[in-house]
Amino acid sequence: MFVKNRASSASSGSDFGAACSPAAGGGVVANVAAIDEETETLDEEPRNIIMGIIAQLRKGMDLHRVTLPTFVLEPRSMCERISDFMTHQDLIMSTPAKDDPTQRMIDVLRYFLSGWHIRPKGVKKPFNPVLGEIFRCRWTLEDGTESVYVCEQVSHHPPVSAYFYANPENGVRITGECKPRARFLGNSAATMMEGGSTVSFSAHPGEVYDIVAPNIYARGILFGTMYMELGDTATVRCAKTDLVCTVDFKTKGYFGGSEANAIAGKLKRESTGEVLYKIAGKWSDQMWLHAPKSDKTNLLFDAHNAKSAQMLVEETAAQEEFESRRLWQNVANAVVSRDMNAATDEKSKIEDNQRVIVKAREESNQPWESRFFVPEGEGWAFKFLQDIPKEPTEARNWLREMIFKKTDNPMHAKFWAEPSSPEGAASATSAGSQ
Repeated sequence: MFVKNRASSASSGSDFGAACSPAAGGGVVANVAAIDEETETLDEEPRNIIMGIIAQLRKGMDLHRVTLPTFVLEPRSMCERISDFMTHQDLIMSTPAKDDPTQRMIDVLRYFLSGWHIRPKGVKKPFNPVLGEIFRCRWTLEDGTESVYVCEQVSHHPPVSAYFYANPENGVRITGECKPRARFLGNSAATMMEGGSTVSFSAHPGEVYDIVAPNIYARGILFGTMYMELGDTATVRCAKTDLVCTVDFKTKGYFGGSEANAIAGKLKRESTGEVLYKIAGKWSDQMWLHAPKSDKTNLLFDAHNAKSAQMLVEETAAQEEFESRRLWQNVANAVVSRDMNAATDEKSKIEDNQRVIVKAREESNQPWESRFFVPEGEGWAFKFLQDIPKEPTEARNWLREMIFKKTDNPMHAKFWAEPSSPEGAASATSAGSQ
């Protein structure tokens, strides 16, 4: 049985299910993300804990293997966090029907920029998924069509989350992989967003939009107020239509300078360098599009009034052991209730168990097999891409069955290796996590 996410602010952290999305109510609702709650001031005890960790670090050091305290955690997994970028998927549902390639590029750009304002308060990071962890969900849109999404952790060291999204009836597909690489920079920590995503439309074969994301910075971790900002350059490129858009995400810097969350970009013909549009505004607020040869400025996206698609997720108790919400629910509930001791204990159970099952596979010489994705070049591809029916309704039904069916592979079915696992307690509390 699938359930809807409860109405909630994306940043309030009122419960595990609500924390995953700003969607609420019926099919489509006004977004209610708390856009202005960007900073966080730590009490003395958590600040001292962070200072103790930082004392062991060197500038430029890779943070991936550093265990962070649970009070800096967002109560959901990275596999679920990525689905935030499908919150405003309605922005590209009509794109395939548009004849003008420039307008199609603008739609994809609008969609890409729309996902960044959805975030928790202050500086928080999602749980690092275990190898083989999956998150899957679907949406029923206002036009009556259905979208599906699945994300799988295909590598743990280094961390790689591969994902696949499709709305067959509108001919929209999004694929990609997230490869976060963290670095300690002194008073800041940076997450370099390696990997990327692609958007494609079945009505326009060969027209692929390649997207490279900005990087994420946590500021003020040694002194001052902690806050998160996006920085560096993002790119949306379509080789077939000869269009490219570069967007600079401005950082404030230690002595100020740029306005918080500001962006500036240009949409150009790549072969000639001709600027078709300029982009300006704030990724957390409003963004605008301006044609250099015109005095007219058009609203590209308004984070305050954007509509959000209603996510549907299987009830936690009915999920498999490797599914994000079931796997992390005890940790998430403890984080939400601010019981950091319980959160640390529950998180350790998952990490310890992961080491046990990895060791068992190594001893039996059994390599891990990804469930939904296969390596392709330097990235990952949806394993069943060639099997998807061409007819839209058939494709919708086929994808729903393929993505949401229960696994019959023991490797993908059982995470907990020990009888003393927290599954009993987890099942008892699962209803409250939706």
